[in-house]
Amino acid sequence: MARIVFGLATSHGPMLSTPPDLWRLRASADQKNQAHWYRGESLDYDSLLARRAPGFAAQLEPAAQQSSFDRCQRALDRLADRFAQAAPDVVLVLGNDQSEVFTEELVPAFTIYTGAAIENIPLSEEAVARLPPGIAIAEESHCPPGGATYAGAPELAGHLVSSLIDQEFDVATSTGMPRSLKAQEGIPHAFGYIYRRIMRDAPPPSVPIFTNVGVGLNRPRLRRCLAFGHALKRAIDILPADLRVAVVASGGLTHFCVDEELDRQVLDALMRRDEAALAAIPEAMFNGNTAEIRSWYPLAAAMHDSGLRMELLDYVACYRTPAGTGSAMGFAVWE
Repeated sequence: MARIVFGLATSHGPMLSTPPDLWRLRASADQKNQAHWYRGESLDYDSLLARRAPGFAAQLEPAAQQSSFDRCQRALDRLADRFAQAAPDVVLVLGNDQSEVFTEELVPAFTIYTGAAIENIPLSEEAVARLPPGIAIAEESHCPPGGATYAGAPELAGHLVSSLIDQEFDVATSTGMPRSLKAQEGIPHAFGYIYRRIMRDAPPPSVPIFTNVGVGLNRPRLRRCLAFGHALKRAIDILPADLRVAVVASGGLTHFCVDEELDRQVLDALMRRDEAALAAIPEAMFNGNTAEIRSWYPLAAAMHDSGLRMELLDYVACYRTPAGTGSAMGFAVWE
């Protein structure tokens, strides 16, 4: 019988791959942004700065930013080492798509990738040139130069789909990444970062699982994300092969407006295995890019059912403006 032997969750933001002295590239974009989500409200930069007075000037000192960056790199290295030590036969990767391959014509709530090959395709020079400030520098963190192709697990994915349908999760399926009219063609960055930084471009066969955490009207609610994790665990339990399975979540924590209080609330509930507390957080708190925290929910539910315990390797709030914009980084394993 298949069994879950390891879990992992990590942030994947560009600041993880950008030298701290260049975090100002994204800071300038933050100051022009008229729609920062903070605790359920959309605020322009000046309003956000006023709301968060006296601000975060101390965290913007070069030494403080370098310390935060270094802590993140150490945590990422530990995650990669722990994944390698777990040596799973197959991996389920939980992530999201930020309108990279799924466009407004069709945005599924849950999608299981059933293809035999997972393409990681670099952006064209023209596409890179169109990226917002401070994004292009991080491209190689989730896609190697020249690209890569990783092994899928179509038979395993098919079993998961059948079981989830039996459990009344009407999941979509995809045998190949849609050829978008936009910039991205291969697997989105939420997944590419895991393959490259955590699995070091040598992943075992894997099944990407997309949750629509933040686009449009059909975002699964927090309780549904937890229920999806329980259903995944039951689907793994009845797999016909004797496999060691790892489950990985990519994304989060709060960004691009860092909210350490909300992050600690989530992390504390995860550590206590308190699903009621996780589900009770108001949905409005997960607007904007902070919505990626939803990818941690199904992972946590599957880990609870597997009897695995969470170890928080580090939590690092990385700030880039006095208003508290930036990315909060979390790194955790379940064993």
